[in-house]
Amino acid sequence: MDDVSDGGLVVRRSGQGWQVGAEETDDLTSAMVLADLLADDLGVAGEPPAAEPARDEAARLAVTVAQLEHALTARVRVEQAIGVLAERHRLRPREAFDLLRSAARAGGQKLTELAGTVVDSASNPLLSLPATLARQTAARQRGPSPRRARNQAVS
Repeated sequence: MDDVSDGGLVVRRSGQGWQVGAEETDDLTSAMVLADLLADDLGVAGEPPAAEPARDEAARLAVTVAQLEHALTARVRVEQAIGVLAERHRLRPREAFDLLRSAARAGGQKLTELAGTVVDSASNPLLSLPATLARQTAARQRGPSPRRARNQAVS
């Protein structure tokens, strides 16, 4: 027997034709029309209710806001870590970011996780920088300032 559901009523193929509830009809079209009429009488909706666009839009916007807040928090943490590394190693911000990124890649860590460790080490004296970042091998070798070089040349 073939069943076709129509808004909560079941339309079944029977030996003589189609059965809708307790009613029998000869053809499928009549069965579907009968099912629609019975559904109206019983108060059964023929189609599922459409999703409320405002509710869907609000849910989509809530997800977007949560993602943006997470991204902003992660970015702030990375910027703080760049500042810590730049200060400790006397690096330019771009060089500090490159150092942080290469250390994260080398250690198989997410950049934001390593940045959190760096920031935590700045606020807690019991925590030290990870070994890959504690070394100053990536720090720029700075020569004397132009003023100091001139003063040394004159002397």
